[in-house]
Amino acid sequence: MSVIAQEIGGEKEVFTKGAPEMVAMLCRAETVPPNFESKLLLYTAQGFRVIGLASKPLPAGKRSSDLTREEVESDLTFLGLLIMENRLKKETKPVLEELSAARIRSVMVTGDNIQTAVTVAKNAGMISPTNRVILVEAKKIPGSLSASITWKPLEENKTEDYRSLEDDRQTDRGVRLALGPARYHFAMNGKSYQIVAQHFRHLLPKLLLHGTVFARMSPGQKSSLVEEFQKLDYFVGMCGDGANDCGALKVAHAGISLSEQEASVASPFTSRTPSIACVPELIREGRAALVTSFCMFKYMALYSTIQYLGVLLLYWQLNSFGNYQFLFQDLAITTVIGVTMSFTGAYPKLVPYRPPSQLISPPLLLSVVLNILFSLSMQIFGFVVVQEQPWYGKTDIHGACLSKNSHMENSSSVSSLGLNGMRDEDDGQMDNGYKSYENTTVWLLSTINCLIVALVFSKGKPFRQPIYTNYVFVLVLIVQLGVCLFLMFADIDGLYSIMDLVCTPSTWRISMVIMLAVTFAVSFLVEEAVIENRRLWLFLKKTFQYHSKSHYKRLRRVVEQDSAWPPLHKTFFSDSVAVSVEGNMGGHSNPIFDSSEDTL
Repeated sequence: MSVIAQEIGGEKEVFTKGAPEMVAMLCRAETVPPNFESKLLLYTAQGFRVIGLASKPLPAGKRSSDLTREEVESDLTFLGLLIMENRLKKETKPVLEELSAARIRSVMVTGDNIQTAVTVAKNAGMISPTNRVILVEAKKIPGSLSASITWKPLEENKTEDYRSLEDDRQTDRGVRLALGPARYHFAMNGKSYQIVAQHFRHLLPKLLLHGTVFARMSPGQKSSLVEEFQKLDYFVGMCGDGANDCGALKVAHAGISLSEQEASVASPFTSRTPSIACVPELIREGRAALVTSFCMFKYMALYSTIQYLGVLLLYWQLNSFGNYQFLFQDLAITTVIGVTMSFTGAYPKLVPYRPPSQLISPPLLLSVVLNILFSLSMQIFGFVVVQEQPWYGKTDIHGACLSKNSHMENSSSVSSLGLNGMRDEDDGQMDNGYKSYENTTVWLLSTINCLIVALVFSKGKPFRQPIYTNYVFVLVLIVQLGVCLFLMFADIDGLYSIMDLVCTPSTWRISMVIMLAVTFAVSFLVEEAVIENRRLWLFLKKTFQYHSKSHYKRLRRVVEQDSAWPPLHKTFFSDSVAVSVEGNMGGHSNPIFDSSEDTL
């Protein structure tokens, strides 16, 4: 960036600031100190942000509007370096450690010098002290359409001599075996990234798999990098606070603006605090929301199926639920549960795996199918067994709760009237024909079963807080269960008449409670021991040799089996000819810091 300034009564001057390497290229050679590169490396290696400064006087009598940028930014006088300490915010390192513990990759995107970026990444814990940083440099060959790409450890400096290529191979192979395949990190600049994307497209996925530091990237390159990660089936979150981050924030799956300026317009999320502390919170809330959505889907599917099975059984005897029975299940049970089930908060700790991301997945479908079978078994059992009770009668729906003598007297009285039990049948007709022992049994079982599946499906750990922390939901379930048990044991004629229920002996009501308790125990144990048993599903995947379809996971398996990757101290040309770095660079061991290097 350059500005033209003029003191009152004085001459015009140009003042320029920017990347030190670029500013030095715009200055006269005699004004740039001979130790420029070593000083720059000294400061950037300590993690300082370094800006180059330069200036020159403008010829008198020349209008600023007549000057081109090339004329202004040429033959400058180098003034010096502006050194700024790039301190990490106190919450940055703990957040990165939390993400790392949850197996969530962190990639640095910065406009600073690549050495500064690597130092900051090490200070932030993104790069462990035991890990190696491999600098990837790609250059276009002058006078040719081809390009070259080189891999070498960033820790090398001018005072070191290269060892023999064979020693390097043996050492690098030993390092890979000792540290594992994920113990190295690639670092590259924007210029190298652009050349790799154009001339070494087949190598780009492998570089991105372990790429951690990308320096001096342009806004377009940032967007391109996010898209390349997405092509590997990564879910990409992007944090930024400037206008140059807008493109990447927009194309990322989850763009988070750390300021309320330009970046907040392009990103779907905006943090009120300018730090990355919001990232774990967003992930926790997103996972909890996803699990809640799946729980709601399972509950609504089970509720509809439970009600359908009950009606289907009653249709066998040309019967059905009454109007108030339908309303009670739909409004007093399902609607209230559907509203309060989602009040459970996110679990405060990130676990190192994700919840199921697909609605049609084996655990979810198995959970729904098994609970349908449990519900069907319970309702069929109650429907059949109630017909085998000694007090059961198709036409006599009031005699079950009378004593034996009263029942005999009532039967003889009815017989003397010559009605042959038609009074009870008439009473049933007056009640729209819904009253029956089967109706009462099936409706009570299906209604309380809706409460059972709501409790079983309300997952807590590891993605949501325990269910007892959702006080409103727990209170709703307790009240609803209390009302259902009251209806089961009430013996209030007026209430039973409204709800189309009939009185049954106390022993049968207790039997229904036992059936419900057994169903709850079986459903809960299956959900915890099978559906939520992560080890079991991992064992099944391993047994049936199921591998993830994600591109980056398949690529990772290929890279881990490649003993020649990464090819340290080698240079590849775009025509696939490989030579060693020693032969290519004349035996010099210093890393090259090009003036146009960019970092993402």
